[in-house]
Amino acid sequence: MKTEFFELSGDGRAEKINKAAQVIRGGGLVAFPTETVYGLGANGFDEKAVLSIFEAKGRPHDNPLIMHVADLDTAARLGYLNEPFYKLAAAYWPGPLTIIVKKRPVVNDIVTCGLDSVAIRMPSNEYASELIAAAGVPIAAPSANRSGKPSPVTARHVLEDMDGRIDMILDGGACDVGVESTVVTVCGETPTVLRPGGITPEQIKEALGSVALDKAVTQMLPEGEKPLAPGMKYKHYSPDCRVVIVEGAGAKEYIKARLAEDGRACALCFNGEEGLFARAIPYGEEGDGVSLAHGVFAAMREADGAGISTLFVRCPPKEGVGIAVYNRLFRAAAGNVVTVDR
Repeated sequence: MKTEFFELSGDGRAEKINKAAQVIRGGGLVAFPTETVYGLGANGFDEKAVLSIFEAKGRPHDNPLIMHVADLDTAARLGYLNEPFYKLAAAYWPGPLTIIVKKRPVVNDIVTCGLDSVAIRMPSNEYASELIAAAGVPIAAPSANRSGKPSPVTARHVLEDMDGRIDMILDGGACDVGVESTVVTVCGETPTVLRPGGITPEQIKEALGSVALDKAVTQMLPEGEKPLAPGMKYKHYSPDCRVVIVEGAGAKEYIKARLAEDGRACALCFNGEEGLFARAIPYGEEGDGVSLAHGVFAAMREADGAGISTLFVRCPPKEGVGIAVYNRLFRAAAGNVVTVDR
């Protein structure tokens, strides 16, 4: 398969988006920019097209997909919308928030991996909005990378992973947020964040009055337990090398010592710390979750192919957007966290 590549910043934007919409309607796969990461989209009502997402990514078939919509009317066709849904949508849509509700029969079980609920999102990225509207169907889309690899925040990242596997890539520049959307379920009595992202648990609580944080945000899901949202179960978002998160007051000295023992090891550090370590890749400002979210996937992709044995990661804050960064790194490390108090 030849993968077409179109830059959207130049002339002919509407024509390129309409061509991509035709590919979606025809059962093909299109990678497109969102404000979070690049998505790999297919017609959410086309079972064969949705199955091709799993095939192109090498994605496990128990990892559900998100339906991307351009308006609330389409969302209402997909799920049974309730009061918490409308409160969240009014506060944060369009934007980096996915809301899970009970699904309607029109939603194929392939999309939800057999769950009785559906995840719905309305992106704020103008290119994504235009593509969904032009396609005229909800677009089922995970991140546009090979399963398990760091998510793509530029079109070139998508090309590295998916060239020859999908029909088209739309280049809309670098993504603003840098990590996938927050996923919150409003199916039960207590709204629960299943995956943190650019909309924080604190913001969800502000809109709804209460919110819980699922244990899988900071723990590995037990073997045999079915994930309720993307990114909950598997080792994920990971470069080729081993990843270890290092936290605590002695983190910097610990990483220095590990790098001295292994010349192929590398630190994933905060901006300005590069001089502390024999080999380092910075990924954002210390204590600034927004900055770290913007840089974390690009930094891990930089580590790919660099001959690194182990990536020792300076731990982000576990609050605000920082909890989303910690969640992605925790998945990349498969739960391998070292605490060094002194």
